[in-house]
Amino acid sequence: MTDESQIEQHIQDELDDSENQSSNPSANRSFSDVLNKHFTRRKITQGSLAGAATAFVAPAAVASWDDDNQKKKNKWSKAKRNLVDFEPLSLEQATADQSLPTISNDYEYQVIIPWGTPIEPGATEAYLGDPDSRPTSDQASKQVGIGHDGMWFFPEDQNDGKRYGAYGYKMSNRKGMLCVNHEFGSNSHVLGKDAPESLEDVRLAQNVMGVSVVALEKEYKNWNVVSSPNSRRITVNTPMAFSGPAAESPLLQNPNGNIALGTINNCGSGPTPWGTYLTCEENFNGYFGATDGNGGPDQTFTPTEEQARYGFANTGFGYGWEYFDKRFDLNDPDYVNESNRFGWVVEIDPFDATQKPTKRTALGRFKHEAIAITEAKDGRIAAYMGDDQRGDYCYKFVSELPWRDAIAAGKSPLDDGTLYAARFDDDGTGTWLALDVNASDALWQRFNGDQAELLINARIAADIVGATKMDRPEWTTIGRNNSVFWTLTNNNRKDDGQGEVNAANPENPNNNGHIIRTRDGRRGLGTRFKWEIYLLASTTIENPDTAFSAPDAAYADPFGRLFIGTDGGQPLGLQDQVVVFDTRSGEPVPKRLLVGVPSDELTGWATTPDYRTAFVNVQHPGNGSPTATSFPDAFGSNTIPRDATLVITKKDNGIIGS
Repeated sequence: MTDESQIEQHIQDELDDSENQSSNPSANRSFSDVLNKHFTRRKITQGSLAGAATAFVAPAAVASWDDDNQKKKNKWSKAKRNLVDFEPLSLEQATADQSLPTISNDYEYQVIIPWGTPIEPGATEAYLGDPDSRPTSDQASKQVGIGHDGMWFFPEDQNDGKRYGAYGYKMSNRKGMLCVNHEFGSNSHVLGKDAPESLEDVRLAQNVMGVSVVALEKEYKNWNVVSSPNSRRITVNTPMAFSGPAAESPLLQNPNGNIALGTINNCGSGPTPWGTYLTCEENFNGYFGATDGNGGPDQTFTPTEEQARYGFANTGFGYGWEYFDKRFDLNDPDYVNESNRFGWVVEIDPFDATQKPTKRTALGRFKHEAIAITEAKDGRIAAYMGDDQRGDYCYKFVSELPWRDAIAAGKSPLDDGTLYAARFDDDGTGTWLALDVNASDALWQRFNGDQAELLINARIAADIVGATKMDRPEWTTIGRNNSVFWTLTNNNRKDDGQGEVNAANPENPNNNGHIIRTRDGRRGLGTRFKWEIYLLASTTIENPDTAFSAPDAAYADPFGRLFIGTDGGQPLGLQDQVVVFDTRSGEPVPKRLLVGVPSDELTGWATTPDYRTAFVNVQHPGNGSPTATSFPDAFGSNTIPRDATLVITKKDNGIIGS
């Protein structure tokens, strides 16, 4: 392994460690303890609890998994009949040549927008992976960034200006705006060196992160970047707006008086019913450090209770921004609250570049992985979010007003409502616990009756109400009949009270993770829910046809398919992969659609309105080392590997996943 790849791996290990290092000091029950109690009287068939789902006793407010009251005629009836009918990749096919992604014989893919692509034609020079050079910070601000992650395709409107067609209507399948998150890029990958040596280096590192909004158009069979007044990069230094209950809080103001800038470590995402993009800030703590004023870390730095709960430390993840950009120095009194400005869900209008991205504080501050929204019968929305750290929680937000009414009144549906944290009970049901200072004396006293302070420290509020500690909640997605799927990547089972080994989580460590399915009463509005383990990944790993581990990115289509992208060591010599489930079948069986390249992650998932084109991201291929891969170039070209997006189509032009 080269020095460069060792550095890349070190940064990746730091990121993994930060998520596997619990910062939860509460005595709340862990999910594994709940499972242990819940399944002492139940048999787990092949490790999956799907067969036991019918035995769950649910309160009257919670509907059954297969309630088909919402059944409607579907013009894609063939897609429904043959839900997951493609030829899956065998182990031999998936491992034969790992220098480039491998896809099922029924499919093909095109590579688009690798790191360094101009955000629109002529915007700047392209960076093509020259190992002896890197873009300037100015060039990077006009190029597609690195660390491709969550994304969504917003089709061009063909409804005479009616924007409320984000999920269909007469929306284009050939032209639109693709919003792509850029989660992270290590110093050696982005800068070609171990640490920044100047503010210019820091600006380059900052400008490859954030979000890209790119105009795409399909010309014949190929998708191309085209010009648009709405194409733009949103980076760590882009002006931001705050909205909602904490927007005017003194805890979001600095003595310096600097305006709010930037979004960082953008991981998962989700669309809204009103046609905007939600990007989620995850490991934001890792970009802050505490300096000693002499060019080194402050070895005496002691985080506050609030900082400790969010994992702040004197060196962060080792990016070194704090030495050149005072905003990221935890010891600088002028920027004492800068760190509180990160850890939010940010709303972006893909069709209006004049609008500032807005951080929606009613959704709470934590390490947001992704967000999935469902609409209730009365038009209100429920938004489901995971906090990706070992021992942290599952959350839900319910809007105060129906979203159409809120928009008609000039309000955001995401600014007024109730934030909840989940408690999983032993009987297969659960309770959404309100994170509201008026909900309990304990919350009122801890946060001095200030809802803004509670939302800024949502993790502490969830500790107080007794939410259930989870095994790293990752993505959420809404399936048929309003089922919510939660991916939980793993839990390394350190002896710190964050989860004990039991029949439902049998490994120590639990390297494989699992998927949970929940369903609320009242189509998302209820405070009671039912839950089950949809799949334990450990039950698949010895079968060459189904082996997968570390479920992460998730997308459920309206027909009943569930697409899962993985992030972590895969069994049997596989690279990270995308697998597909038929959620209407009695036993969940993953079918292998796509396999990536060494040391990558397959993440993000978006489709065109006709579901015949899908987009998925290849993140941190080779951990930045050309000795592992030069993707998207051929192996052996010695170019620096670059994150990119794959455009997937079925050879017979069928529905993706069929």
